[in-house]
Amino acid sequence: MVKDLGEFEVTAERGFLPSPDPLDRLPSDFEPWEAIAQNLPRLLVAAKVRAAIESLPVLDASRLGDERQIRRAMMALSFAAHAYVWGDPKPVMRIPAALSVPWHRLSQRLGRPPVLSYASYALDNWKRLDPKGPAELGNIVVLQHFLGGLDEQWFILIHVAIEAKAGPALAAVVEAQKAVLADSPAEVTRYLGVVAQTLQAAHEILLRMPEGCDPYIYYNRVRPYLHGWASHPSLPEGIVYEGVDDYAGKPRSFRGETGAQSSLIPLLDAALGVMHAADLLRTYLIEMRNYMPPKHRAFIDAVEAGPSIRNYVLERRATSLSLRDAYNAAVDSLRRFRSTHLEYADRYIFRQRQRGALNPVAVGTGGTPFMPYLRKHRDETSKHRIK
Repeated sequence: MVKDLGEFEVTAERGFLPSPDPLDRLPSDFEPWEAIAQNLPRLLVAAKVRAAIESLPVLDASRLGDERQIRRAMMALSFAAHAYVWGDPKPVMRIPAALSVPWHRLSQRLGRPPVLSYASYALDNWKRLDPKGPAELGNIVVLQHFLGGLDEQWFILIHVAIEAKAGPALAAVVEAQKAVLADSPAEVTRYLGVVAQTLQAAHEILLRMPEGCDPYIYYNRVRPYLHGWASHPSLPEGIVYEGVDDYAGKPRSFRGETGAQSSLIPLLDAALGVMHAADLLRTYLIEMRNYMPPKHRAFIDAVEAGPSIRNYVLERRATSLSLRDAYNAAVDSLRRFRSTHLEYADRYIFRQRQRGALNPVAVGTGGTPFMPYLRKHRDETSKHRIK
């Protein structure tokens, strides 16, 4: 049973986004990493990114101090590594030790694999223009990108804004479970209402994606760098992390950045008791938790282990129609969010013209056949409405 959101690095104000805000620059000892990160768009355009990374000095990641520095370094090296692999027409199969060794060490400290994951791409990748204002569109900017431009930044910022907006729903889930234990249907109803309203507000942000991110630009300029090296046709054996003793020179396969690595929707699934059939999709969703910050996946586990909101509603639906309706409203909001996500996946990826194996339209950046998976997500959510 969750007692304190802070125990899981979650807040009601900004959900899974970090507090305090992400660090925007590393200490001067790590300037070589910052130089690569800040110049990434220029290096990619000039086809010099691999040469720049291969000339990096070997820096000791253990000298980084607090958590914010570690996350900033993880973000910088993750972007650099993906630019190194995907920055030229032919991907490489090895990452040089000056990059792979500190990257692996940082990943161990953060408890997630050495690959660009959602945590580095979105959760730790923003800055407020007005430090006293909210973390929302109009007051947030991206700290790190590949090629830059409105479309890439807007794509990231939409995700950041959704995460921030979802904070009240996460707090409401915890309170709803407490209300279940207290056998208070009125309170459960009230907190389910907060979940539904918050999800609706997050959905309204998602609907703004086309305002600043064009499908053609996303597919051709943003998406190519997000792929990982698990189930990717161009890297069937994965990538060798040179100098990493734990890997003994053998290639490793990690999935690329994908929204499935966000803790938000899995947390809401857990809270509402939305179950996915025991198949490859469910296996994939569980695997994605390994790419989340450890405390966030622990939060999902704690909510799953807590009292079942869905069972409580099922037991009392005959005597409390308002409770049932509030639950269904929350499920409907979750289904709408997933339905729009499916529509975007179709428009931004599946309908685009594939120009080669590096950026397949039928395989997601996480290495899965995403269209059948997303349809299944949506349909299984709909089936959880209570009559």
